[in-house]
Amino acid sequence: MSSHRPLAGSSLWFPFLAILGAVGFLGIGTSWAKTALFPLVGAQGTTAVRVGLSAVVLLLLWRPWRRLPSRADLRVIACYGVALGVMNLAFYMSLRTLPFGVAVAIEFSGPLAVALYGSRRPVDFIWVLLAVAGLALLLPLGSNVGTLDPTGVGFALLAAVCWATYIVFGKRVGHVPAGLSVSLGLAVAALVVLPVGVAHAGTALLSLPVLGIGLGVAILSSAVPISLEMLALQRLPKQAFGIMISMEPAVAAVLALGLLGERLSAAQWLAIALIMAASMGSAATARPASARRAALAAASAP
Repeated sequence: MSSHRPLAGSSLWFPFLAILGAVGFLGIGTSWAKTALFPLVGAQGTTAVRVGLSAVVLLLLWRPWRRLPSRADLRVIACYGVALGVMNLAFYMSLRTLPFGVAVAIEFSGPLAVALYGSRRPVDFIWVLLAVAGLALLLPLGSNVGTLDPTGVGFALLAAVCWATYIVFGKRVGHVPAGLSVSLGLAVAALVVLPVGVAHAGTALLSLPVLGIGLGVAILSSAVPISLEMLALQRLPKQAFGIMISMEPAVAAVLALGLLGERLSAAQWLAIALIMAASMGSAATARPASARRAALAAASAP
């Protein structure tokens, strides 16, 4: 990890483009999964194929069996992997009825809550209020009942809780090389979601079209984004990384508009902007521990 000296304009472009590429590839992979895999194997089968093949790709890339962590670390990685698996499953289940950008914005409340947990400074309450205001515009409460599917919102909120849990466990194994923890965590996540996918889609998961598209989705949604994020983290202060990764909900919404034809209302765009502002503000004013949590948040997001 490079020292975090102030970055000149030219040196900032590469990590910015790396994060933009990571967010873009993730959005393209998820949009492709929703259009090409959902009709074939459903959200459950899509999660199983995506997580399972992502685990295979990263296990082959990192080969963690050559130097396994300690038993204590493996137990934490197992908890991390369970949270990762449920997070992916809940997120894809939410996409059945929610626009992509909205689901990402709701899910973003998880890492934001972790970053703000325990904060007592006045400025932190500004980010809390912005996040609450954004969620209030999105969630089907009061006069907004019926604007979003409550079941989809519930799955997105479950994904947010799992994302927060996964960050907490990920922080506990922060001393383990990222390649080892992510690849082993994804392997555990695959064990969590594969039975659900098989129960829903059965042998359709083994068809060549599903495996072919699934491999492409796995590479676009996991292998490429994680690699680009690691490159960015080597060149950026963690606060700057947290600010840049906060553009994910907006990028997701734009990609969904172009690739899926999902149009959002003005209130939904405002809600996404408020949640992004809360996330960027939290990252910009984070204490060192909170900044590390923000950086962990990006490693294996769905």
